Parts: sequence; structure tokens; C-alpha cells
Amino acid sequence: MSGWGAFACAAAACLLGGSAAGLVVGLKDARRRKRARRMAALGSIQAGEGTERRPGGWTMGYCESLSTRLFVGTTEPIAPSVRRKQAAGTRVGRRYGELAASAGCAKTVSASAFCEARARLALAGALAGGLLGSFLSVPLAVVLATGGAVLGASSPMRAVKAERRSRGLSAERHLSEMLEVVSLGLRSGLTFDRAFALYGSHFDNEFARSCARAYRCWSLGLVTREEALRDLAASYDCDQLGRVVDSVVRSLRFGSSLTGFLADAAEQSRATYRAALEERVAKAPVKMMLPTGTLILPAMLLLVMGPVLLEVVGGF
Repeated sequence: MSGWGAFACAAAACLLGGSAAGLVVGLKDARRRKRARRMAALGSIQAGEGTERRPGGWTMGYCESLSTRLFVGTTEPIAPSVRRKQAAGTRVGRRYGELAASAGCAKTVSASAFCEARARLALAGALAGGLLGSFLSVPLAVVLATGGAVLGASSPMRAVKAERRSRGLSAERHLSEMLEVVSLGLRSGLTFDRAFALYGSHFDNEFARSCARAYRCWSLGLVTREEALRDLAASYDCDQLGRVVDSVVRSLRFGSSLTGFLADAAEQSRATYRAALEERVAKAPVKMMLPTGTLILPAMLLLVMGPVLLEVVGGF
């Protein structure tokens, strides 16, 4: 090979090597930027979820993950009733079944997972309490272990009740606006289905998302419209919603007008929610009496009577 040929080959190799190096660096930069965008999107999603925190907290998340793991068989149960597949027939299982529908967790947390979570959290609470109390004394370890077991066993039920209460308050709060949107849509010439879909697609809250899921179920033919509406009412602990759904189903079945009824129901729902808020505000001073009496009052008595007691003790 001549000198010019060797030089040309060397130059081409340098150019190819530089291009390959540039390509590798470019791929690394693109991968880094993609990872950064993914982390930013994940952060925004987590920030959005944090604004609407679940009342059940991590306990409901643990129950849901445990239900999935028990279903696929990746974990072994420790509760005897779960091993015998009789969790739904126990007293705790029946109580959970009564609350699960209105708490919105009947399809995500099974009765077996609920009983298993109670057993595991009770064991974890007992171990944590016993370990904490063992540093001081044996009787205190026994007391803390018992208290931790009771607290752990009762935490899933308290989480379900918190979810149920929160969903009921959400329905009471947003029911009036849903009825107003549907009534306005009917006055504009839309059908009930289209007016109901408008609320689920233009509002961003838990109740609106439930309405959107119900509409998708009957629009896709999975269930009938009456079944979807009744399931929606059953998934919330709200008597007003149940009465409205019964009247809507009856009116749609017999072809009667819904416009005036929905407007009146929206006004009544707003008045009911306002009365419930006023009742909770009126109960606030009564609830504050317990912490006031147990925390603030003893400190005030010590502040006022402390010097007098010191003088009396010094006199003797």
C-alpha cells in the first residue's frame, strides 16, 4: 500500500472512530435525557397523587398488594382462616364484606387478604412493642406488645372505615354539581347518557372518575345502565345518592322528564351538605374539650398553683 493509501485509511479510521465515539456519546446523552424526563414525569405523578391522599394511608396500599400476592401465590398466609379458605365466613370477614362495597375496595382487597393483613400487622405490632419495652422492663414489654398487637390488628378495619367515610363525604360534596351538569345538558338537548358523560370527562375528582367508569361500563355493554348506576350508588355511603339513582332509573324506565327533578335534587343536595358542614363545625368545640382538659388545663393549674404550693411546702 502506498503512503497516500495508508494516510487515507488512517484518516478514514480516525473519522469512523470519531463518528462511533460521537454516536456512543449521543446515545448516552439521549438515554440520560430520557431517564431525566421519566423521573420528572414520575415526580409530577407522585406530586399529583400526594394532593389527594388516601384516608386509609399505607395500610390500604399494603392490603391491596397483599391481596395481589395471595392471588398469584407468591406469598404464604399465616392466618388459619386464610389457609382454610374460610376468611369470608368469619365474623371479621363478614364485617369487612359489609363495609368493602361502600369503601370502594371490594374488588381490590379480598376478605382473605384483609384477614391476613390483620394477622401480620398484629404480629408486627406485638414484636415492635415487645422490643421497645424490653429495654426498660419485662412488664412494660408485655404491655407494649399487647397494645401493639391490638393496634396492628385494628388498623385495617380503621383504614376501611376511613375510606368509607371519605368516599361518602366526597359524594355529598360533588353530588350537587353532577346533578347540575346533567340537568344543564338535558336542557341543552343532550341525552342523559351524553350529559352524564360530560361530568365525568370535564371534572377531576374521585366521584367524577367513578361516574366516568360507570358510564364506560354501560356504554361498552358490560352491564346495563340501571346496573351501572345502582353499582355506583352502592359504592358510596351516601343516602342522597341512592335516592337520586332510584328516581333517575325510574324516570328513564317510564320516560318521564328529569330536568326539573335534577335541579330540585341538586338544590336539596347542596342544602344537605351545607347542614352537614354546619353540624361538624358546631361539634368542633365539644371535641376540643378533651385535649383542652387533659393537656392545657393541668399546665395552667401548675402555672397558677405552683408558687402557692411551693410556699406552703417551704413553710413546713
